[in-house]
Amino acid sequence: MADYALLILPSTNRVYADSSVALTVAELEVFNQSVVDGRIGDIARTELAGVPYVTFSADTLDESDIAYLANLSSMYALFRLDGKLLEPVHLHRLDAFDSDLITILKYQGKTNELFTKLLLNVTLMASARARDMLDHRLTVLDPMCGRGTTLNQAIMYGYDAAGIDLDQKDFEAYAAFLQTWLKRKRIKHHAEVVKVRRDKQHLGRKLQASIGLSRESYKAGDALSLTFVNADTTKVREFHRPESVDLIVTDAPYGVQHGSRAGQTLQRTPLELLREATPAWAKVLRPGGTIGIAVNTNVAPRADTLDILAHAGLDPVDDGPYRSFEHRVDQAIVRDIVIARKP
Repeated sequence: MADYALLILPSTNRVYADSSVALTVAELEVFNQSVVDGRIGDIARTELAGVPYVTFSADTLDESDIAYLANLSSMYALFRLDGKLLEPVHLHRLDAFDSDLITILKYQGKTNELFTKLLLNVTLMASARARDMLDHRLTVLDPMCGRGTTLNQAIMYGYDAAGIDLDQKDFEAYAAFLQTWLKRKRIKHHAEVVKVRRDKQHLGRKLQASIGLSRESYKAGDALSLTFVNADTTKVREFHRPESVDLIVTDAPYGVQHGSRAGQTLQRTPLELLREATPAWAKVLRPGGTIGIAVNTNVAPRADTLDILAHAGLDPVDDGPYRSFEHRVDQAIVRDIVIARKP
């Protein structure tokens, strides 16, 4: 039996940093349940020399186990405990690009990028494709993607990414950021904004990009696909085929109302928006795929959100560590993760 200590990545967000140890414990439990076959035990918060760690024990952790755990959202470093000594464990993360893809874009209301990675990880671990995390190109859809934090995290993992959002400023800001970033990094790519038309009707604008993981792969015709459609999320089936995405990962609006400006001004609470949108989301999800939604439980209670997902034909994942992600963001927001799987 070997003992390990996981050092938490420092967070620039003080409130999230206060919650990060408990969230890491829950995330590690989810990985343990899904891809490590339950071989990890004694998971706990432990202080070593005044520094908080998440410690755990395991009979054996092979290279594959370590490769999965390397992608824990708050993993900074992993050590094997040898008495009073810490022996570093080499970590090889999925990260396909430099970290500034995730961190450089700053704006008011941005979800902490560590939480976005956590949300993607937990959604993936609840799906039938959890073990494909390391060596398959999955497709991730964020149907309320804002300025693209989830899209960037999916691309960082080497996955295809798709997003929808109605806000024109967010669409334009993300399109400008991504195209500038790709050029500045000298990454082989093609990116453009085009109009989407069908039956002579203008449905919206779309950013479409093909991104090379390397010059050689891009030249060989192998590139990541990223799309971002500037349209109402309830129209997702107009832009994506049935059963075409593996994961749906999104933040529900944290406020009381969410504006939809499709020809007229509508005001929808988060629960109203989810009731309207989730049946269409479920249609584009592949069997065995999962939806993971971050909700403010003050305006979208967990039980109500799970009920909406169940009425869309999905099976809630609502046991064990999946009930351990609630944490306070500020006085008005208590955030939780709600997961459901398509049969």
